[in-house]
Amino acid sequence: MDKQDKNKNNITSESAGLSKKAGQLETLSAKEVGIREVSQSAGQEYAVWVRALLQNWRQGTVASKARSEVSYTNKKPWKQKGTGRARAGSARSPLWRGGGVTFGPQARTKTLKVNKKSKKHVLCALVWEYINHKMLYSLDWQLQQDQPSTSLVHKAFASNKLSDKKVTLFLNRDDINHWMSVRNLANVQVLAFDDVNAYELTLGNCIVVLKKDFDLFKDMVKAWN
Repeated sequence: MDKQDKNKNNITSESAGLSKKAGQLETLSAKEVGIREVSQSAGQEYAVWVRALLQNWRQGTVASKARSEVSYTNKKPWKQKGTGRARAGSARSPLWRGGGVTFGPQARTKTLKVNKKSKKHVLCALVWEYINHKMLYSLDWQLQQDQPSTSLVHKAFASNKLSDKKVTLFLNRDDINHWMSVRNLANVQVLAFDDVNAYELTLGNCIVVLKKDFDLFKDMVKAWN
């Protein structure tokens, strides 16, 4: 290969934001993360927390009108006797078309609580499972320019064979450029270090932490121990 061809390849790789050293994917161990071994199963606590999350995320805005809320008149449609028809007291009756609904749904907000100790145990158990299956990675890559670029993130993930996996990527909440770069990738969901829950943590096949954010990840796990 000529020197000109080598220079061209170097230029194209640098323009793509990928260098030879950058973009390396490493599997993290429990010692590197600083997590203690979880021996006790957290299956029941996980199910309780997920149920509480799904219930609390419901809007609770669905409702139907009872007979006292329907905007019809409450006047008696016809007299009680002498018409040959069945007696009727109000057009708001649930038996009538357009009347109120009997025992219909009402707007309400459900709030289920889970104690912090149980949450920490579940999160530790989930991360421990990812480590056991060798699905917790550290990616030595970041955007070189000060602007979002979805194509560069896609290339970095594709070069490490992450395009065919459901990736859970941890990012700092203030890292706007990386957030905007991955928001259109269908196989990537982003979690903030200060907002982690059991449901979203189990949606992916693997967890990826950028090397620049590894200290934040260790601090997060340390708070669970």
